[in-house]
Amino acid sequence: MEIKIPKEVRQHKETIFFGLSARQFFCSVLAVGAAVSIYLGLRGVLGQETVSWFCIVGAAPVAVAGFFHFNGMTFEEFAWAFVKSQLLCAAPRPFCAENYYYKALGRKEANDYD
Repeated sequence: MEIKIPKEVRQHKETIFFGLSARQFFCSVLAVGAAVSIYLGLRGVLGQETVSWFCIVGAAPVAVAGFFHFNGMTFEEFAWAFVKSQLLCAAPRPFCAENYYYKALGRKEANDYD
């Protein structure tokens, strides 16, 4: 019997069902539940093809949230970091360089136009 051991212990993911982690399995079950509820709710109002597209569009974000990883962040952590960097803390950040060499020598800053 051969057991596959990852080289980096921190990359190990515990699986529970069908090779999925608990997070992935839970989000998959929620996505199936969302698709079924959308289908049952809209099947009498809209046509079969339209309802199937609504099921896909409604269940896809829930399923993606379980499998999404970017730079070690889950979907929720990534979404919060994105909102924080792009909306909450977004401001112009001007670049202002300091010439430490001239400060150390006690000289006046050099100008390219002189």
